[in-house]
Amino acid sequence: MAVTRAIDDKAHVYLVDGSGYIFRAYHALPPLTRSDGTPVGAVQGFCNMLWKLLEDLKGADEPSHLAVIFDAKGDTFRNEIYPAYKANRPPAPEDLVPQFALIREATRAFDLPCIELEGYEADDIIATYACQARAQGARVTIVSSDKDLMQLVDDRITLLDTMKNKRSGPDEVREKFGVGPNRVIDVQSLAGDSVDNVPGVPGIGIKTAAQLIETYGDLEGLLSHLDEIKQPKRREKLMEHAEDARVSRQLVTLKQDVPLSEGLEAFGAADPHPDNLLPFMKAMEFRTLTRRVQDMLGDDAPVEADNPEAPIDRSAYETVQDEAALETWIAAAKAAHIIAVDTETDALSATSAGLVGISLATAPGKACYIPLDHLGGDLADGGGRPTQIDRDRALALLKPLLEDPSVLKVGQNFKYDLSVFARYGVKVAPYHDTMLISYVLEGGLHNHGMDELSELHLGHKPMSFKEVCGTGKSQKTFGEVDLKTATEYAAEDADVTLRLYALLAPRLSQQGKTQVYESLERAMPQVLSTMELAGIKVDVAQLSRLSSDFAQKMAEAEDKAHDIAGHPFNLASPKQIGDVLFGEMGLPGGKKTKTGAWSTDVKVLEELAAQGHDLPQALMDYRQFAKLKSTYSDALKEAINPATGRVHTSFSLAATSTGRLSSSEPNLQNIPIRTEEGRKIREAFIAEKDHILVAADYSQIELRLLAHIADVGALKQAFHDGVDIHALTASEMFGVALADMDGATRRKAKAINFGIIYGISAFGLANNLNIGRDEAKAYIESYFKKFPGIADYMEAKKAEAKDQGYVETIFGRRIHLPGIKDKNGSIRQFAERQAINAPIQGTAADIIRRAMIAMPAALDNAGLKSRMLLQVHDELVFEAPVDEADTLIKTVKRVMENAPLPAQDISVPLVVETGTGQTWGEAH
Repeated sequence: MAVTRAIDDKAHVYLVDGSGYIFRAYHALPPLTRSDGTPVGAVQGFCNMLWKLLEDLKGADEPSHLAVIFDAKGDTFRNEIYPAYKANRPPAPEDLVPQFALIREATRAFDLPCIELEGYEADDIIATYACQARAQGARVTIVSSDKDLMQLVDDRITLLDTMKNKRSGPDEVREKFGVGPNRVIDVQSLAGDSVDNVPGVPGIGIKTAAQLIETYGDLEGLLSHLDEIKQPKRREKLMEHAEDARVSRQLVTLKQDVPLSEGLEAFGAADPHPDNLLPFMKAMEFRTLTRRVQDMLGDDAPVEADNPEAPIDRSAYETVQDEAALETWIAAAKAAHIIAVDTETDALSATSAGLVGISLATAPGKACYIPLDHLGGDLADGGGRPTQIDRDRALALLKPLLEDPSVLKVGQNFKYDLSVFARYGVKVAPYHDTMLISYVLEGGLHNHGMDELSELHLGHKPMSFKEVCGTGKSQKTFGEVDLKTATEYAAEDADVTLRLYALLAPRLSQQGKTQVYESLERAMPQVLSTMELAGIKVDVAQLSRLSSDFAQKMAEAEDKAHDIAGHPFNLASPKQIGDVLFGEMGLPGGKKTKTGAWSTDVKVLEELAAQGHDLPQALMDYRQFAKLKSTYSDALKEAINPATGRVHTSFSLAATSTGRLSSSEPNLQNIPIRTEEGRKIREAFIAEKDHILVAADYSQIELRLLAHIADVGALKQAFHDGVDIHALTASEMFGVALADMDGATRRKAKAINFGIIYGISAFGLANNLNIGRDEAKAYIESYFKKFPGIADYMEAKKAEAKDQGYVETIFGRRIHLPGIKDKNGSIRQFAERQAINAPIQGTAADIIRRAMIAMPAALDNAGLKSRMLLQVHDELVFEAPVDEADTLIKTVKRVMENAPLPAQDISVPLVVETGTGQTWGEAH
């Protein structure tokens, strides 16, 4: 609680720019609502920042006095001076407005002075208090990132930016403005401020302003010597806007005599009192902060036993080693109607790993581990195989529970566990997946692994697999870990998962994302588990031929590279490649990395090859064939499961921001689509005897969705009429009749159509079409003139992303774009391209997910034995008995083409093209 304390030369006064904290807090965190629907995301962020500040300030530089200063609502005296002051600023976001009062309430709950005064800005109040404190000999730290406050800095007053952990004194001010703190006002008077609508002098930036003020002393000194300015345009601008500069000086000068009713003495710093702070935290439903406050400040009232953010005590977990103990846990799960489940195995692949143990949690802190195939003994029994339930017997006891429709099962990345259980004859249902709930709520903001979610939402760092099993040659399998450690690790996973579910699941309804999760995510783990377990057959002989072919082409490319260079060198060594290209041959455009080596990445090689240099092309050819050999022809043979004779890829549900699936072990998403080599790789995927492969691919789905989402009438009509969209675009842009369309012109239009979706630049299009940048720029401008709705859409999405921090698909999937306001131009521009493409690509991903979710029931209803095996971008691959192919195609086309319904009515037809063959290459 703040106390009264005199100000003297030993005092250290901290003045916190509360309004700056508010907006940083709002933009730093995803939206959050309380259970009653009140938005509290900015409140939570503000409290986190304030709590961290108080913790960081404990010690040698601890404040003697501390206050939080806010902007008051309404105009200030500056609007009387210049009515257009801050006129460009948009109104506060709708969901932030109700949080202003709560943030002030939070400040008082921390027992901190909450200061504001109508007619004045927070900066003026800070300036007044800072100068008062300095006059009484005290040191002052202003906690803010606002550059306007730098005019106050001197040997007693410093600025602290807590986000960068950076203090600014006179030297840092000079580095920022080019002048000392006493001349910052003059520099700002000339440079103006577009954010606050301070006019300044057009064409005069900070650097030029600093040079002028350094030469002439101050603003008036400059304005009285304008005839000495040698640059005519600069002199003219200064003469024309001299009065604007004087007005700007009034606007940027901070008041140091604000009539304040509370004196500095009332701001004596002290720890917040739990009786004030805890009730506020609990009312806001900030569980993590509540626990931190209790841990730090103490509180007689214990945290509720079932609180998901109660401290984690690994020593409380139980090792279940007999049937009686297991039956007790099963009974507890049935009584709770919810249980978190996690499996521990001896390998990463769910389609081949052996089940070592199972962990369960029925409530926060109530978790157990059931060893089933452990070699690592208890510390108490001196090692050796520990007592444990027979695996088949344990699964027989657990199966009714795991399949009980009245008991909800909760998992993290649950697809893996579903596959493991399925191989032992257990079909787990119903279930929720915390990874996917997080993905729906915060896609694009962070990864969704359990460890990261635990640290983010629970403030707890779980034990890592490396800690438990080691790394490298000394790494153990989980079954070799001693039982005490295994229990702590495995049970913690189940405990954390259940806690995450308790925290994250309510947010689905609070944020209106329940339908997104239920219709696009919840069923996917089971769908993909079934596909992964089915796997797909590969032709070993074809793969061997490909490996031999790729090795030969690698050798040819290597020989060619050596001939061009004039001597042998290692084509797998970036250093040697760089030395040859830029050191020996002196090719242009060489850039060195941070390590001092030449950069030889694909972009560098492509640029050199485009200039007509032969060696970079040979190097790219070598790399291409080496990658095809290692990633596909060799890797696919190694990936064959000896028990099934098939390859079982692993699909990742939450690895991309847009909802697209990715795959690994092997990666099937990156097989080249348009090359002969890619076709040959697909030829290696084959159907079983008396079966056939069926490939079903959405035709131009992203262009169709662009036409729908951007509401481009000409494109929508073309898709309805079945017109060749690339030919239509070429006709519109280049004035060629459809009947006379040639392949080269159509290919240009195709590159532009697809490039526009991804926000391609003139430079990128120029590279794609091998044309000049000016010509590419003209193509893009012509495209937007012909289809103005697309340009409008692109600008609208960029603005929407900047305003909200995210964009959404037509099904409501939210894709956060944290880089949309980044100061780094390349990061910001990448996020802008994402804002344009994500609603389209994300909607396409949503549609194929909906089709995949609907497909198993459709196949069953049609009485088919056919199986869905693969999903690659916009394509699904099935394996069917030969006599089912026709019925399967009809069923698949119906499901895929109607996948958006009943959720969305797409204003263009979705068309699915199908093919069949003994190989994927034939079917594709």
